[in-house]
Amino acid sequence: MKRVTEIMSSDSFAGRKPFTIGEKKSIEFLENELKSIGFEPLFGDSYFQKVPMVQTTSTAISPAFIAKGAQKIFTYDVPNDFALSSPRRDEIIELKYSPIIFCGFGIDAPELGWNDFDGIDVKGKTIVVLINDPGLYTKDKNLFKGEEMTYYGRWTYKYEEAARKGADAVLIIHEEKGAGYGFNVPRNSAITSRLSIDDPNLPLGCKVTGWINAITAEKLFSSIGKNIDSLRKEACKKGFKPFDTGLKMSVKIKNRITKDSSVNVGGVLRGSELPEESLIITAHWDHFGIGEPQGGDSIYNGAVDNCTTIAWALEIGRNISKQPSKQKRSLVLLFPTAEEQGLTGSEYYASHPSLPVEKTIACLNNDMMVPRGEMNDVTIIGYGYSKLDSLYGVHAKQQGRYIMPDPASHSGLFFRSDHFPFYKRGVPSVWAMGCYDSKINGMEWADSTWKDYVKNKYHRPSDNYNPNWDWSGVVKDAQLALKISLELLNNPKVNLKK
Repeated sequence: MKRVTEIMSSDSFAGRKPFTIGEKKSIEFLENELKSIGFEPLFGDSYFQKVPMVQTTSTAISPAFIAKGAQKIFTYDVPNDFALSSPRRDEIIELKYSPIIFCGFGIDAPELGWNDFDGIDVKGKTIVVLINDPGLYTKDKNLFKGEEMTYYGRWTYKYEEAARKGADAVLIIHEEKGAGYGFNVPRNSAITSRLSIDDPNLPLGCKVTGWINAITAEKLFSSIGKNIDSLRKEACKKGFKPFDTGLKMSVKIKNRITKDSSVNVGGVLRGSELPEESLIITAHWDHFGIGEPQGGDSIYNGAVDNCTTIAWALEIGRNISKQPSKQKRSLVLLFPTAEEQGLTGSEYYASHPSLPVEKTIACLNNDMMVPRGEMNDVTIIGYGYSKLDSLYGVHAKQQGRYIMPDPASHSGLFFRSDHFPFYKRGVPSVWAMGCYDSKINGMEWADSTWKDYVKNKYHRPSDNYNPNWDWSGVVKDAQLALKISLELLNNPKVNLKK
């Protein structure tokens, strides 16, 4: 696992961004690894699945400005105040004095009796919304899922819903607790190229999408006598009514558009009795390539995100391939592209699978495995979403460990990695790893070191390989997933969907 991680996160892989030399080196390396551990090609006679994509790079031609009536009252820097981009395929996108509507959390959930768009038409307008969902801020377990984020809290949902309502633009007010990361993450995403599946049948979204820096948002709403805290309290109440702020936004964006294809990489060990039924293990290969320098470094190596997990997946596959007899069900190792671009590669595979998704018994995924020594916990991100919880509980106990529901479920990690497209299609899915309770250093240390990674290394050039990492915890996680995989592959009676 050290070897795989050190190689794939080296500078020679140039940050593993799709459409670059980093992609070529990454997919060739993974192909060779799959061959060496005895996996057949997943895609006919190939280990590669072409994923047709559009690469879009958005640049604000001029600063965004806000007007009150016909008078400009604010001019904002893009991307430091407003992190803006456009998912459209047009070269020039322009908003001219687009009315700004505040729509609470931007949620329309009829099954919960919740509609932040009630009584107002946002078609052709700009909507501003809060991040996450109301349960986080009220701590009311009967409101959505309390502090645990639902999909309604994800930025992807807010973009999708705004487009369904016909809005020209959607801007999310950034708040670190609700987002789970600093403003640097959406800011960096806005200035780098984005990838989406090239399919004319898919909706393109609003003309402009993006985030507002919290300080900027406070100044903006103070101009109309409001503040974000009071607005959030109002928006957390059922029956909240959206309102026209009386402000208008203008911005002009230029898109540079390139069409190309990236590659999902996959291998399979065919089952001896039920080859159409499969277990899928996922770990995305991509990262951000070479980008804006930070601390003198511009290569986003992504050692933890996600080379450690690639190594984890390959090690499980290698051990299963070495078993003395073939497994009854098939095992798929899938390394999707463009996870960092909104789960694009895994979404494409789930829509164009090599083995039937409806016969996929489970998806075991991991992401961001920080080697920090053995952990007492097995944190399940998405606890309660599948029967895999109890299966992990049985095998974790055999290791002398215990199950911990994700204590940071408010950040919505369950919706942010490659198992999610499978979960949406009915496949029991899990992201599980030791994280919050160090066997040697305790819970406080484990929590602080995880938070240090998220704050100082996540999606930054500082996510580099460290030869002094203690891999014993990742080894335990790999052993745990290996035992669970063997049970799922060899026990035809296991049906997690019932």
